[in-house]
Order: sequence, then structure tokens, then C-alpha cells
Amino acid sequence: MANTYKPKNILITGAAGFIASHVCNRLTRNHPDYKIIVLDKLDYCSNLKNLLPSRSSPENNFKFIKGDIGSPDIVNYILLSESIDTIMHFAAQTHVDNSFGNSFEFTKNNIYGTHVLLEACKKFMPQIKRFIHVSTDEVYGETDEDAIVGNHEASQLLPTNPYSATKAGAEMLVMAYARSYGLPMITTRGNNVYGPNQFPEKLIPKFMLLAMKGETLPIHGDGSNVRSYLYCEDVAEAFEVVLHRGEVGHVYNIGTKKERRVIDVARDICNLFSLDPDTHIKFVENRPFNDQRYYLDDQKLKNLGWFERTSWEEGLRKTMECVLGKISEKQGILFEYGKGDLEVRSQVMVEIETIKPTHVFNASSVATPPNVKWFEDHRHETIRSDVVGVLNLADVCKEHGIFLVNYDVGSNFEDKGNSDGSFYSKTQSMVEELLKDYENVCTARLWLPVSSDLSNPHNFITKIARSNKVANIANNISVLDELVPISIEMAKRKCKGFWNLKNPGMVTLNEILGMYKDYVDPNFKWVNFTPQEHANNGHFPFESIEEIDASKLEREFPEVLHVKESLIKYVFDPKGMQNGH
Repeated sequence: MANTYKPKNILITGAAGFIASHVCNRLTRNHPDYKIIVLDKLDYCSNLKNLLPSRSSPENNFKFIKGDIGSPDIVNYILLSESIDTIMHFAAQTHVDNSFGNSFEFTKNNIYGTHVLLEACKKFMPQIKRFIHVSTDEVYGETDEDAIVGNHEASQLLPTNPYSATKAGAEMLVMAYARSYGLPMITTRGNNVYGPNQFPEKLIPKFMLLAMKGETLPIHGDGSNVRSYLYCEDVAEAFEVVLHRGEVGHVYNIGTKKERRVIDVARDICNLFSLDPDTHIKFVENRPFNDQRYYLDDQKLKNLGWFERTSWEEGLRKTMECVLGKISEKQGILFEYGKGDLEVRSQVMVEIETIKPTHVFNASSVATPPNVKWFEDHRHETIRSDVVGVLNLADVCKEHGIFLVNYDVGSNFEDKGNSDGSFYSKTQSMVEELLKDYENVCTARLWLPVSSDLSNPHNFITKIARSNKVANIANNISVLDELVPISIEMAKRKCKGFWNLKNPGMVTLNEILGMYKDYVDPNFKWVNFTPQEHANNGHFPFESIEEIDASKLEREFPEVLHVKESLIKYVFDPKGMQNGH
């Protein structure tokens, strides 16, 4: 085994991202004598909050620098001023689907950015003792379905998509600089990683967010594709081992032999959230060159003393707790997740008596139907979920002296007289009328809810941004990133009765898409329906919708933002919020 390497000043690129943040937090915690310098440009999938454990380290051994690895001046300055002797290079564009539509950005970040780092290291060669380059299992290309032995570190690189091609290209540069200039490089190639703080464009957090809302889980192709998944803390430990025991000039696979089909991952997540996989999984068109299998030989890393610690079941549970509990964690609230069927009173009783909550939040009604007519065609299911289940929960909570916040969904397009409108309106009116007798219930009505998760296809903003044409009408909007925490405070204050949980004011679709263009995609364009086209469409009235009264909410929470301000602060410019702007 190689002698143990002991770094002094480590530069970690991209450490506000998912995997690197876990590595950074681990090194800061376990090695207080190391100085950790982070360089990150805070791209869309990065978050300074991921580094909170490092930033609050009592040893004061952490420093964050906002900047791009593509800037030679910044990189050279850091290597010189911080006396860097070790580089762990994680920064990269990693989402495969995005690489098909924006491949030049992947070349710029993954190849050019790596090249800038290598050139800087060449200038500081006597000072640089380790350059750990983080790559991916996808550089090997597709593994044969009947292969018994996985790809080993000397296997040929055969990337099949723009993302993996840029990662392979970066590897070639690293290898060339090692041979030409003696760069002390180590390369890692890893399987899929999952766990807390992963950006929801990735499979597991994306599926969990959908399952949390009772929505269907979309699977590319038939779901037979095989992948291997490692829990993030196990991967962070693997990098710790490679840093200290890895040999210069070597490549190490970070993997597991426990393979899972994508369809089985989706089923496990459905079961975790008490959903029926047969009704909550849908198959969508396959993406181009969706490799069937990646399989690694991980024996070389195991020879250094590393092994996988976290079971699949434990890792999924920990990830679920992170995905569902971020808001509660932020406010220091202990929480549990309900798994019983609300339509079965005995199951509700058992959970309430077992968990003994002080407050209950219910968002279990039928989620995201294609239109109001859906409820007409599924009347019994609607009654069971939106009427029987809600009333069961309210009644059991009342018996146990527990305050309940029941999230309801209003509609900008419903008739004013709910009782004589659609079937959906009738059920909502019925429940609201009956809940008046429960003084322990707060009914919080959401209106066209949106969030900062612009990758979610069910987000109203994402829907209109992907539409061929939009109708420029004003709407009532609920910005969840601001209003869900307010609803938690409502529970603390026991704000009973009916509340329009929406931001004050209204906003037109053109105004929303203008913000999208300003903050997300400067090249974005959209087309409006003409009045005649909209009238012929028949889905929505062309005239403006009436503004829903939010004055009750404003009186209780005067800090709640006007809808346009909230959209900018919480949805379109969250980084500005993180940086205190």
C-alpha cells in the first residue's frame, strides 16, 4: 500500500455542488489541520447552504471564493496566495440530458475549465503535490448486458453522449500533462451518487419530489436500463481514501456491484411513499443513446481499504428525510412522515397515536390533474381522497387536540359559485362547509402554485415556458418557496379558518416569461395567442381573472411580498437571495 499523503492547503473546485460539498464537509470536519479553499461559480445546481457545516467549522479552516475555473487570473491567484499543494477538481456540467441541447457549455466547462487548471498547475509544479481529477463511469461507454466482470481502470474509453465525451476529453488532457510535465495526477471514475442535497434534475430526488406530491414518475424507455448507486457519504469517504492513499499516476473506480434497473428504483421510491407503482409510474420516450448498463470493477479502491457502508434502503430513507424535511429542518422542527391511508380511519388513528404530533400538515389530495374535467371522470376517487380522507384526518386530529393545516388548491378558472360549478368545485365546497365546524383546522388555499424548481415539468412556469403559445392573462399565484414556511408559522399561531395562501397582487403570463428571459435564458422567446385563437381554444377565458383577496394573510403576515417581488426573490433570483442581495 502507498505511503499516506498528508496535504496542507487543498483547493476543491465546484464544492458548492452535490458530491464535492459532502467531500468538503467531511475533510473540514475530520482534518481540522487542513486548510480547505473552495472555488465555485455558483451555477444553477450549486448552493452555498450545502457547505454550511464547513462554513461554520470552529477550526476556521475553510474559505469560499466565488469564481470560475475558466478564469486563469483567478486560478493563478488562488494557487499563489493560498499556497495550494493539492487540487480536487470536481467542477463540471454533469446532467446528461442537458448535454444534448447545450453541448458547447459542456465543452467550455469540462474541457476548457480543466485545461485552465492544468496550465496553472504547470506554473506551480514544485508546489503542487496532488491533482485529483474527478471523472465518471460513463467515459467507458456501455457495458455488455451479459458481462460478469466490470470495466477496470485500464479499459478503453468509449463515451456515447456529449457529457461523457467532454469528461473523457478532460481526462486525456490530465493524462497528457502528467506525462509531459510530470503533473502528480490521480483520476477517479464513479458510479451514480445519491443522497441529501442533490439537485432535483437527477433521478432519485426528482422521483422523490414527484412521489411526495402523489404524481407519476416518468421513466425513459422501458426502465430496463441498469445503474449502480452509491450513497454520498460513502463516496465522500472514498475520496478521503484516494486523497491519502491513492498512488500518483493511477486511476480508481468508485463503484458498487449492486446494480438496479431504473424501473426498480422507481418502484422502491413509490413503496417508500406508500404509492402504487402500477398507477404512479409512466413510460416516456427514450432519450438518445440511453446506455443500457454501466458496470465497474471496484477492487482497486477496495485494496486501499475502502468499502461501501450504507445499504440501499438506509440511503433512500436518509435522502427522503432530506427532500421532505428541508423546511422543517431550517426552522428547527422535528417531523415525521405519514404513511397511512387517510381514507381508513383506523390507520390515521394508529399513526397519530404512535407519532404524537403537535401539528399535522395535509397535502394528500388528488394532485395535478390535467384539467377540471378529470374530476368529473374520477368522481369516486375524488370523493375518497378530497372528502373522506380530509374529514377523517380533521376529525382524528380534533379528538387528539391537534392543529391541522389542510392545503387546498383554488382555481383561477372556476366559477364563483363553487356549489353549482364543476364536480371538483362541489367537492371543495362540501369539504370547506364541513370543516367550518372544526376549530382545529386551517384551510390554506393555494392558487397556481409555483416554485424555484424550474426543472419540474409540473411547475406552472415550466409549463408555460415550454408551451408553443401562451395567453397573456393576469393570474393569482402562490410562490411556494415563500408561502410554505409562512404556513408553518400559521400552524404555530393556530390561524384557524380559511386563508387564501397566495401572494398579493396579480401577474400576467408575459410578465412571468419576461422574468424567465431576464434571469434564466436571455435567448428565450415566446408567442401569444391572438384573441381569436384564444377564444377558439376554449380552455380559459380571455379576459383577466379577478384578483383573489389576500388581505387577511397580509394583516397577519405584513412581510409577505407582492407576487412580482416574490417571483424575483424566491424563484428567478435565488442566488441573489443566498448572497444577501
